[in-house]
Amino acid sequence: MSTYVIGDLQGCYDEFSRLLEHIDFDQTKDRLWLVGDLVNRGPQSAAVMELVMSLDQAVTTVLGNHDLHLLALALRPTLKAKRKDTLADILESPARDDICHWLRRQKIFHFDQDFGVAMVHAGVAPEWSLDDCLRLSCEVEACLQDDQGVEPFLEHMYGDRPDRWDPALSGYDRLRFITNCFTRVRYYTTDGAIDLHEKGALDEAPGGLLPWFKYSTRQTQHIPIVFGHWSTLRLNENEMSECQVYPLDTGAVWGGELTALRLEDRRFASIPSEQQASFD
Repeated sequence: MSTYVIGDLQGCYDEFSRLLEHIDFDQTKDRLWLVGDLVNRGPQSAAVMELVMSLDQAVTTVLGNHDLHLLALALRPTLKAKRKDTLADILESPARDDICHWLRRQKIFHFDQDFGVAMVHAGVAPEWSLDDCLRLSCEVEACLQDDQGVEPFLEHMYGDRPDRWDPALSGYDRLRFITNCFTRVRYYTTDGAIDLHEKGALDEAPGGLLPWFKYSTRQTQHIPIVFGHWSTLRLNENEMSECQVYPLDTGAVWGGELTALRLEDRRFASIPSEQQASFD
């Protein structure tokens, strides 16, 4: 039995299918972790969701910002799609409600005791311990699973403020910060504010910014974390070992690769994307 973690799928069904073949994935004995952003920007979000859901108990996923955006569009009819959204195949599908029901019951943060490895879509706040991550993610998950509370949460989810963690935060300000950190963060400012605008590679970052995983005071430094969201991020083996992080978004939807990491031996496998870089 092997456990594979795969990076952002973003509607790239063909690449997903080919990667599962490449790693010889066996649903009856292997396990699959997905780092979120299953949908959007790519051409076949509905097909991706059908395949993911068919894998049933073999799959563990966390939600990304695009998955939450899909839920917002599906559950808030007055919300308009963004220009680059490619979610119509789900929103107009007879399976839309089933897909949304399934997504609403997935995790925001996952920790596996056997491997001692955590999974999140984007990152974690430097101030948060593992217990904090598990507890705070449950606050968002509870909103998503609440039939009465899910729509108000999705209505107030968007926005970049507050940009600093404070345990005294409450209401939608608290939920928005938690959501932004788990599903959108790449950089923090050196004085501790979340930055949700810079998307570039580490060597292109403006002064005064640090990647979330390089904060010297980060409380989760001792826990290996697999994550996605950051298609321009490339780390070598020494950097991954030093920071205990494994970035898996290798830009499949932008013409890069789709990548899997086998947790048992930390070996990577990738297949080239069939998408056009101009799809962005």
